[in-house]
Amino acid sequence: MSFYHDRPTLVVGGLGFIGLHVTERLRELGARVTVVTRSAADHRETAERLLASGVRIMEADVRDGVAMHAAVIGQDVVFNLAGQSGAVGSMEDPWTDLDVNCRGSLVLLEAMRTGHPSGKVVFVSSRLTYGAGSLDRVGEDRQPDPRCVHGVHKLAAEQYLRVYGRTYGLRFAIARLTNPYGPGQPPGRTAYGVVNRLIHLALAGKVLPIYGDGAQKRDYIYIDDATRGLLSLGEKPESDGRLYNVGSGVGTPLVDMARAIVRIVGGGVVEFVPWPKLAELIETGDFVANIDRIRRELGWTPSVSLDEGLQRTVASYRAHVA
Repeated sequence: MSFYHDRPTLVVGGLGFIGLHVTERLRELGARVTVVTRSAADHRETAERLLASGVRIMEADVRDGVAMHAAVIGQDVVFNLAGQSGAVGSMEDPWTDLDVNCRGSLVLLEAMRTGHPSGKVVFVSSRLTYGAGSLDRVGEDRQPDPRCVHGVHKLAAEQYLRVYGRTYGLRFAIARLTNPYGPGQPPGRTAYGVVNRLIHLALAGKVLPIYGDGAQKRDYIYIDDATRGLLSLGEKPESDGRLYNVGSGVGTPLVDMARAIVRIVGGGVVEFVPWPKLAELIETGDFVANIDRIRRELGWTPSVSLDEGLQRTVASYRAHVA
């Protein structure tokens, strides 16, 4: 029987791209799931489907202390997937990124401290905390040096967790997620999720713009693998107080990924375009995660190759349109 069977779990940001996959997998495992979302109306069909399956949905902002206090009570595992995303967006509007990612994280931690200190928080951080990449795979012991405001704020939220862990005994685990992709990301999402965005463009027969020469390597992880990794952090006591990279451990040049999409879709065309100035200033270069720690300590390993993941994603979007 699954660890999550009949276990009360909370997914803050549970109707977003990653959060929805976590929510649905928890339901499959028999968990008693509560979702916090800022607006159920923005995800009306999904919210109605989840409600019919027994998921409880609370409309609240993660920065609302009263609502978060009510939400965390009795929850064994709290997945914090709420937050503002996008490296460039964080530079253009640092104040919103600060407010949502830092203040929101503190509000949730205070709610846990005062309302349910025995629960465990799984925080989804970002590979952007590391800053510039490397020719070698990047491990968790690498000194962080973010190149964008978003990375700074994610790193600050990680430090909040460590302070609350040391001071109040709060249980937590941190996942530095690489580049997740897969079914479920809306076509209009352009600030992040480059793989899904390029798939949507290819399906529409449009140009797939690639900055520079597209040689920069990224670590792309299929959403089902990412979800399994996050649930593993929530389940395993070995993860308490630990930081883990959650990625594929494989580097793929951006242009190769884009060409694979065009091949699988049978449409779209790759076009090289100049770097937007701000994006170029904060570009990290090659980034591939070292995932030895999570393999060794938690027994998790990704199972879906990039080609298989792209084919699954394309098939899902095509079926949805049909």
